[in-house]
This record gives sequence, C-alpha cells and structure tokens, in this order.
Amino acid sequence: MAPELGVLIVHGMGTQTENFAKGIIDDLMDKLGDKAGSVCWESVWWAPVLSGREDEVWNSLSADCDLDWVRLRKFFLNAFGDASAYRYIPDEPGCIYYQIHDKVHEGLKALRGQLGGDDKPMIVIAHSLGSVIMSNYIWDRQQGIDAAKYGQTAFERMESLAGFITFGSNIPLFVLAYDPVECITFPPVTLTDDLKAKAKWLNFYDSDDILGWPLKELSPAFTAAVTEDKEINVGGILTSWNPLSHSEYWTDGNFTGPVAEFIGGFI
Repeated sequence: MAPELGVLIVHGMGTQTENFAKGIIDDLMDKLGDKAGSVCWESVWWAPVLSGREDEVWNSLSADCDLDWVRLRKFFLNAFGDASAYRYIPDEPGCIYYQIHDKVHEGLKALRGQLGGDDKPMIVIAHSLGSVIMSNYIWDRQQGIDAAKYGQTAFERMESLAGFITFGSNIPLFVLAYDPVECITFPPVTLTDDLKAKAKWLNFYDSDDILGWPLKELSPAFTAAVTEDKEINVGGILTSWNPLSHSEYWTDGNFTGPVAEFIGGFI
C-alpha cells in the first residue's frame, strides 16, 4: 500500500531524546492496523538547538553553588529556557526562532521525500511549545514570509495541511502581547474540497495540566480555526491528577485513540 498521508510530530519544551516520537508512532501504527502502511512518519527533534546552551548555564551556575530542588530547577531551566529563547528577533536570521524553524523545514522536506516527492495531505501533531512553534511556522508560510527559503513546494508552504493535532498546548501564554489575537487560517484555502470536509484542528488538554490549555475561545480567529477543544485525562496513578500530566499524553489511549481514528479517516 503506497503512502498517501504524511504525519509530522513535533515535541515540546524540556529535555528530549532523538527517538522521542517512537512510542506514539508505534502506538498509532498498532491502532491503525492494516491502514498503517499508507502513512509516513517524520519527527522534528529541535531540542539540540538549545540543549547545549542550557547545559552550559546549568554547569556554570551549579558548580560552586549549593542549590536546593535540583531536579525541579533543571526542569524549569530546560522547559522555560526553551520558551524564553524561542522568540522572533527582527533582522537576525540566525536567531533561535529561525534555527528551530530550520529543523521543522528539514522535517517537512524529509517527509515529502517519503511521500515520493509529492504534495500529499499532511497532519501535524505538536506538543506543548511545539504547538506554538508550528502555529508560528504555519502563520509565516501563510503570510509569505521567507518564501524563497521555506516555500519551494506546496507541501513546504503547508498548503496540504489537512490536520493539526495540538496537545498540552501553551499557545495562550504567547498571545498576551497581541490585540487582536490572530490565528492561522485552518483549513488552508488551498485544500481540495474533499480534504476540507475531513480537515480538523483538534486540541487536547488535561485539566490537571497547568501548561495545557483550551484554545477555541482565545479569540474569534481561534474560534473559526480550532475545530474542537477535547478535554481528556492522561497519565497513571501518580501523574493523572497533577501537573505531571503534561508529559503523559504521548502513549495514553485517551489521546492516541481519537488521534488514530482521525488519521484513519484519511486512508
């Protein structure tokens, strides 16, 4: 069965390994069954853009200082260091914003290659800060920003985006400076009518996850773009009832079940 759909997976804030997406891909493929052969998968591991700098800061500040709450401090440094560093700086093409977007672009090109070099439908699955990154990336492409660098094909311009799955999203924390609060156009106007009929932006959040938020009521623009905010419960006995749930979506059936069902609807 030839691949007909590409899925791009983007991690969020905090320490991540190169194979961060293996668990969710295995879970989704298992749930898709015979349909799994029609899907290509690609992950965007952008963590190395910042991990070296964060390690340097930690080593410098902790070497001669007796710091309490070491694990919590390291979590905040990695997580909120990512969030604070990821910002657009005008006239600085080498800023962290563009370095991370370069990683996204590499992932998109690799995914398109798996699809035979064709502009086939794509679904983006993005966690936490990854949802912010992808929202910004899609916005930039829809505004024609840096088209020469990032927009060589319809696929790279996100024109075949048929699904946007966000989970544990902290987009609301990044829009406070904007009035009005704008949003990407979803579904893209470039989709065919049959794909528009299936296209959805599904936003999953656990009410115990203090970094994950509903999105639909952020503004009229988000109301129009987000198909549904889906409140779910993720995690085990030690994590499902507290903020640790932020990291528990990836292989939880309450998340991967509906995601697999959505993906299967395109095959």
